[in-house]
Amino acid sequence: MTSTQLRLLAVFSIGYFVSYLFRGVNLGFAPFLIHDLRLSATDLGTLTSLYFLGFAGAQIPVGVLLDRFGARRVTACTMLIAAAGALIFSSAGSLGAMMVGRFLIGVGVSACLGGAFKATAQHFAVGQLTFVNGIVMAAGGLGGVAVGAPLSWLLSIAGWRSVGAGLAVLTAVAAAAIWIGAPSAREAHPQTSLVDQFKGTWHVLSSRAFWKLAAFSGLTQSVFYAMQSLWVGAFLRDVSLRNFSLAGADAAAAGARAATLVSLLGAAFIAGNLGFGALARALERRGVSVYLSSGVTMLLFVAVQAMIAARVPLPDAVLWAAYGALGGTGILTYAVLAEHFPARLLGRVNTSFTLVIFLAIFALQIAIGAALGRWPVRDGHYPAAAHQTVWAVLVAMQIAAAVWYFVPAVRMRAAAAANMKV
Repeated sequence: MTSTQLRLLAVFSIGYFVSYLFRGVNLGFAPFLIHDLRLSATDLGTLTSLYFLGFAGAQIPVGVLLDRFGARRVTACTMLIAAAGALIFSSAGSLGAMMVGRFLIGVGVSACLGGAFKATAQHFAVGQLTFVNGIVMAAGGLGGVAVGAPLSWLLSIAGWRSVGAGLAVLTAVAAAAIWIGAPSAREAHPQTSLVDQFKGTWHVLSSRAFWKLAAFSGLTQSVFYAMQSLWVGAFLRDVSLRNFSLAGADAAAAGARAATLVSLLGAAFIAGNLGFGALARALERRGVSVYLSSGVTMLLFVAVQAMIAARVPLPDAVLWAAYGALGGTGILTYAVLAEHFPARLLGRVNTSFTLVIFLAIFALQIAIGAALGRWPVRDGHYPAAAHQTVWAVLVAMQIAAAVWYFVPAVRMRAAAAANMKV
């Protein structure tokens, strides 16, 4: 890699790391928010999901802005909105104000992923994108590690409001790093009108090829992130570690073990993004398409979910490491989409795909909270059957999407050729 490419990877990876921190920080904040504001499961799910709603709602305009003004300027400027949202969230005295802050955080980091992928697509060869994008995702995965044991430790010595204010400062610093350190790239068609830019987005969203590629991947990723950013903690406490608690361990010990497993999941996510990205590239050189290798790894992820829900007698560390390693493999679809659409549309293609994922996360986090709320709470725990029912429904949905993904599509090449002409 050249020094310019390394600098680009570094600053955009920092931005996505911050985005990922905000995504999962409520996993550690949850007990304090429930205690301070007396939130129900539905309240907590709704509050947390507003990040994803803000993120998703900004994707279409952000995609247009990325293609018009470039990843450096758009990502750095929008992150300042996230910094303001973090300050509002951390200082809020009511649920309503916290919702506003959480929503603004989502809007503010909405360009971090699409901007990173737009930048890598402009500065790296297509054949390198599976590995390079895996590095960006791995950097984000460090945020998944940080919201486990490290965040649990930090909250033991500092209040959640202080941590939230610290995140606001970190976000502003990351924005400055992108503005100063990221290379600029000349956009191919800066003279195109905004109306035409939005027409390009509509072309992407109305493409059958886009939805065939995006449905299975989008669903697996939305399930993974909905769980990792909030509900995996409740599942660990109520199902995986329930027997551990009943065996005499106090609540603090059980919570520490849950936080450790969350960090393990995040570390496995990092390894999975790097490893499977490199594997996909190696297999592609041997004639195996990224489309196929990505589909197989996503199927394995669904199988691991089924094993966890069924409480297969394997060590928790093994199951949750597999869950983390396979959970992000759908990210390879970004590289597949880059082969089906022209470079001038990549900002809108990436953000359209991200829009699909984050709208699904928003819906799933609320739906999961509402579904769990239908069962009685006992000593702060939901019955194992409640979690298992939710997981079983999610597995069934993903299997249905997998069928469409793997059904032969004789018109895919023709659709791809048509997309390239737009």
